[in-house]
Amino acid sequence: MTAWVTAEGSLTIPPELREQLGLTPGQTMEVRTEGGLLVAWKTSADDPFEKWRGRGRLPAGQTPIEYLHLIRDGDGR
Repeated sequence: MTAWVTAEGSLTIPPELREQLGLTPGQTMEVRTEGGLLVAWKTSADDPFEKWRGRGRLPAGQTPIEYLHLIRDGDGR
């Protein structure tokens, strides 16, 4: 497959590769050279845990440490 470099230095990735790799407009990528080759990969600026922050609630009257002991050690039964 052939890709084109514009006068501004942008690289045009063929649509088949963009679809295969799930690349979307605005996608950020890391690039480097390895032995004369251009190597690129998708980056993820999103924090995978962000959607869960602030959703958990501790049982009433428990501290985070007490709750961690409970879930790690069980309830003693």
